Amino acid sequence: MLKKKKIWIPALVVVALGTWALVGRGKASEGGYRLTSVERGNVESVVTATGTLQATETVEVGTQVSGQISAIYVDFNDHVKKGRLIAQIDPTILEQEVQSSEASVEKAKADLDQAQRQLDRQKELFKTQVVTQSDLDQAQYSYDVAKSSYAQAEVNLERAKRNLAYADIRAPIDGVVVARNVDVGQTVAASFSAPVLFVIARDLSNMEILAAVDESDIGKIHDGQDVHFTVQAYPEQTFSGTVRQVRLQSTTTENVVNYGVVVSVRNPDGKLLPGMTATTDFIVDSAENVLKVQNVALRFRPTEAMLAQLKARREAERGSGAVADSGAAGSARAAAWQGRTRAEGAQAASGGQAAGGARIAGQRAGAGNHALLWYVDSDGKVNAVPVRMGLTDGQYTVVSGPPSLKAGLQVIVASVSGGGAAQAATNPFEQQRGGFRRPPGVF
Repeated sequence: MLKKKKIWIPALVVVALGTWALVGRGKASEGGYRLTSVERGNVESVVTATGTLQATETVEVGTQVSGQISAIYVDFNDHVKKGRLIAQIDPTILEQEVQSSEASVEKAKADLDQAQRQLDRQKELFKTQVVTQSDLDQAQYSYDVAKSSYAQAEVNLERAKRNLAYADIRAPIDGVVVARNVDVGQTVAASFSAPVLFVIARDLSNMEILAAVDESDIGKIHDGQDVHFTVQAYPEQTFSGTVRQVRLQSTTTENVVNYGVVVSVRNPDGKLLPGMTATTDFIVDSAENVLKVQNVALRFRPTEAMLAQLKARREAERGSGAVADSGAAGSARAAAWQGRTRAEGAQAASGGQAAGGARIAGQRAGAGNHALLWYVDSDGKVNAVPVRMGLTDGQYTVVSGPPSLKAGLQVIVASVSGGGAAQAATNPFEQQRGGFRRPPGVF
């Protein structure tokens, strides 16, 4: 009994894992095929890029004077109005400079008055020929120098008063404090460059994304284009925006050329925060209320047995003179597509080229944008419907074809049992030759 338990427990695990793998990748039918449905819905072709959320306008608040921070009146996330006092530098030294400048102005004013009196005296004496012209000129020069010194002293006083006013640091715009880089007691030096004390963002209800778009995709982006994006903080929610600007300046990183694209975003509920990474989808094209199918169904490779059944069916139809494609009789378009499919299927099934024929018949029926969707008839026999492929979003592709192609049609995506070698859809991340190709740069 112990040996049986040791044998059956691993077996059950293997069976459970196998069942999970089948169920996880599709819906298995009684005929040994994994199926998916043709659906009706919307498909969007997009260009995907990443970017960073930021405020539409951000101001770095600095100081034009040096000194010690004596008070801070705001903190992170505080809303401020323009002109509000947000911090203060110790004004002691600045007040002393104002007093010194005021004293210099008074001295310069006294010197000017003295020079004025001396000049007036020399003018009177010059009239009576008591002093020479040289003495008069010297008095005039002294007066002009005193006048200039007085003007300079007044400018210095005005500068000292302005520096004293700069000790009060005020908000330059209405906004939200997103960064505070100083604390009370910290000394700031503005000798060479103004230190950044605060960063204030204007109105976070309107934000923007600066996205980096590859040069191969930038031609598909234009002003006013709709954009959908997600952020890691809310993975289940999709946000919307609009392209506001495609910048001409490029950046090159590891030989990859990117262009900056600015996306305007509404943020009325404040969920989006500056610095968040946004995964953006630029809507290049869209189709609404169309038939679509998962790309894995278009990449399905039929088995040799399936090709043989299809060949036999087509020969029977040809012998009876009927054009039957699940009720598509009388359709010239369906007949033309089926004729082309029969020729390719017959060529694929003959000459020992079953594997190559599976690739041709399973992936394309004609050139480029044609393919076959395989399904099981009501009588349990496999059949195929030719379709023309349209817009794709990387997961679903728009398809059109005969009247038998309709929403709800169960099409094959893989063979999970049967006489021939099991064939499944190819790796969706692997580029296939001669079949459906995803447009470069469009996901």
